Amino acid sequence: MKQLSLKEELQNNAYPGRGIVIGKSANGRYAVTAYFIMGRSTNSRNRVFVEDGEGIRTQAFDPSKLEDPSLIIYAPVRVLGNKTIVTNGDQTDTIYEGMDKQLTFEQSLRSREFEPDGPNYTPRISGIIHIENGGYNYAMSILKSNNGNPDSCNRYTFAYENPAAGEGHFIHTYMHDGNPLPSFEGEPKLVAIPDDMDAFTDMLWESLNEDNKVSLFVRYIEIETGRYTTRIMNKNK
Repeated sequence: MKQLSLKEELQNNAYPGRGIVIGKSANGRYAVTAYFIMGRSTNSRNRVFVEDGEGIRTQAFDPSKLEDPSLIIYAPVRVLGNKTIVTNGDQTDTIYEGMDKQLTFEQSLRSREFEPDGPNYTPRISGIIHIENGGYNYAMSILKSNNGNPDSCNRYTFAYENPAAGEGHFIHTYMHDGNPLPSFEGEPKLVAIPDDMDAFTDMLWESLNEDNKVSLFVRYIEIETGRYTTRIMNKNK
């Protein structure tokens, strides 16, 4: 698979929707993940990321303007022991609860499908990072409608064992802007993951469309110790 420029992928797409990046830093020391949200409506744009224990959650920037919280208020990131879960919806909780009962990542998502927001039927994208005994692997999932048909759910899981240093994968909800919004297609995109967390965070934030970007989360987890550093960027301040 050809490695793509994450910067160019974001700069050339005004509306990828919500996106997850997972990979390993170039020096091999860190498991890396990023999650961003974008919005076209006032309701979607009225959000910020806040830290919540070891994870994060979304909350309304201006509670008086909050309309329908059902698909925009959730915990995108939760930590279960040596596993870090990152998703674009409340399936974070589904995965957390399922894996806490010894189900696999894939099994946990069997009870869920794409979002009920026709005609877009936004895909549910999810990622899981697993660090154990100095080793590291991750997986990504997308649950999407069958070409816009809400009666059929297509489920794809991509697992990456012993990922190469400096490499990661990027999955997002929409191919590009449109009405209805076209769902992501194909495998997660191969992208580069640098050592410098601040430079990576700044590149992501600056590359997202200025009008549509809302919030960004980046975490670097030291594989040997499990210690992590988090950066959060919010357009609403």
